[in-house]
Amino acid sequence: MSAGEADHTTTYTDVCAVERVPQESGVTALVDGTPVAVFRTHDDRWYALGNFDPFSRASVLARGIMGSRGGRDVVASPMHKQHFDLATGECLDDETVRVPTYDVTIDRGRVLVGRGSG
Repeated sequence: MSAGEADHTTTYTDVCAVERVPQESGVTALVDGTPVAVFRTHDDRWYALGNFDPFSRASVLARGIMGSRGGRDVVASPMHKQHFDLATGECLDDETVRVPTYDVTIDRGRVLVGRGSG
């Protein structure tokens, strides 16, 4: 979910103030005890993925390099450089691998992260 009004059927965790996440950057937050990487694009689109990189087996995706590949917003793992689609969690370098995605919304200047895709 992009920035906008919260879907009131989903429970959201208040992560931080919008200004705490620089554009083209990610931060890590705990959502229901799970490390989640929250990203903000240069044009203020918001995404959240599980922070765990399945290739390096480390919680590092929030520190990855954001960009685009084939018209898709991606983050490259800082460890082995696999690219993950920010909207779907799909690894563009290995279609058998996917990380969970989470709903993100902005409400009154706060970043809220909702339930994950699994």
